[in-house]
Amino acid sequence: MSANPKLVKRGYIRPLDLKQGKVEMSHGGGGRAMAQLIDELFQQAFDNPWLRQANDQALLSRPEGRIVMATDSHVVSPLFFPGGDIGSLSVHGTINDVATSGARPLWLSAGFILEEGFPLADLKRIVDSMAAAAREAGVPIVTGDTKVVERGKGDGVFINTTGVGVVPDGIEISGDRARPGDRILVSGYLGDHGVAIMSLRENLSFSTNIVSDSAALHDLIAAMLRAAPDIHCLRDPTRGGLASTLNEIARQSGVGMAIREEDIPVREEVEAACELLGLDPLYVANEGKVIAICPAASADALLAAMHIHPLGQDAAIIGEVIEDSHGFVQMETSFGGRRNVDWLSGEQLPRIC
Repeated sequence: MSANPKLVKRGYIRPLDLKQGKVEMSHGGGGRAMAQLIDELFQQAFDNPWLRQANDQALLSRPEGRIVMATDSHVVSPLFFPGGDIGSLSVHGTINDVATSGARPLWLSAGFILEEGFPLADLKRIVDSMAAAAREAGVPIVTGDTKVVERGKGDGVFINTTGVGVVPDGIEISGDRARPGDRILVSGYLGDHGVAIMSLRENLSFSTNIVSDSAALHDLIAAMLRAAPDIHCLRDPTRGGLASTLNEIARQSGVGMAIREEDIPVREEVEAACELLGLDPLYVANEGKVIAICPAASADALLAAMHIHPLGQDAAIIGEVIEDSHGFVQMETSFGGRRNVDWLSGEQLPRIC
């Protein structure tokens, strides 16, 4: 979105054919066609005062506090799935990366890599979904860029989003702050996103529809911080799921983790699908869940606050942080045994986000 839409005189060229039209190489060429795409699609969908400046950057007021920035690239396949699409996912994913630092997300950028021949109707659907997700979250898309690659050199559309937020004073959240005795909480059922996508890929049907949990978590996290400002760690368990995320934090903090299988919320449908597909739900991606690690004294208040919020109604305390110089994550199984929950080896679900 780097061309200046003001250079295009309305009525001088035909409107975009958003029903039957296709992405063309000229839409990324920096000329009139690109300006038209920006003006008639991106600008109209994402409209806000910063975008209306029509510059190659957004001029933003400097907020008070510590600045957080996160970036994420989205290559999910298929582009549309039960509960969301690559557009809403790209907004939610970056907002969550910013919010899990304890920050209030302020602005987003969006970069599109489009493949020649991609239907403009599908692009409009994705952009509209993105715009709706940003409006609902209250985090505007203030700048962006568009590139087009030749037919066969891409996969429809890839989206990169970058988010900027601000952390208030007194909040110190990091993956290296977990301490022995801390409690481990998750905000709800795990594995919904990954199984929703795999079910669509494998053309599987279940008695109950499994939909992605894709959601922006910043309002939930703000409520959590009001209840327990001494939270030590927050992380959204996306690729690699709960298991890999806990291993990540254990390594950063130099501690071990002990979790209880019977306390980990997983839907029966997700368990059944994972068994059918040969997957472990502990490693399946999520796009609307958060892991929280906090002092034991704050755990009950934190859990109560999570239960009040719609995105935390099924939250649970699933274990605790323990002393372990090896940084192992161990799980007490439902049969009373114990097993190590190691890092994900390889890629269980490719192109999941």
